[in-house]
Amino acid sequence: MGARKKLIVLVGLPGSGKSRWAAEQDAGVLSSDAVRELLTGSAEDQSVNRLVFPTLRNLLAMRVKAGVEVTILDATSLTPKERRSWVRTAEALGCEAEAVFFDTPLALCKSRNAARSRVVPEDVMDRFAARLVPPSEAEGFTRVTVIRP
Repeated sequence: MGARKKLIVLVGLPGSGKSRWAAEQDAGVLSSDAVRELLTGSAEDQSVNRLVFPTLRNLLAMRVKAGVEVTILDATSLTPKERRSWVRTAEALGCEAEAVFFDTPLALCKSRNAARSRVVPEDVMDRFAARLVPPSEAEGFTRVTVIRP
C-alpha cells in the first residue's frame, strides 16, 4: 500500500513567496486566485469567495479520487479558522494535511507586492498582516514547515 495522499496548505501574506515556491514543487497546485479568475475573469474579485473555496475543495476531492499523491493549496490561509476546513477536508478524504508557513516580514511582502502586475492595496496588506497567525501542528497538521527569505 502506498503512502497517504497529502494536502499542503500554504500560509502567508501576499508577496511572501507562496506562489513562487508552489511553482517550484513537483506537485499540482490549486490556487484561489486561479479559481477566481476562472469563475469571473478576474483574480481580484473577492466577491465570489463563497464559490471559490467550495470549488477548491471539490477539485481537491477529484484529485484524490484520481489518485494524485500531493496537492498544494495556494491561498493566504491566514487564521486557524480559515485553515480548519482544509484540515477537515483532508481528513475526510484520507489525506495528511501539512502546512508551509512563509514567515516573510511585512515590509518585504509590501515591496514585492508593489513590483507585481496585480497589486494588493497597502491597507489590505496591513489588515492581512494583523490577522496572520502562524500555523501549528495543534491545528491538525502532521507537519509545519517554516520558510524564511
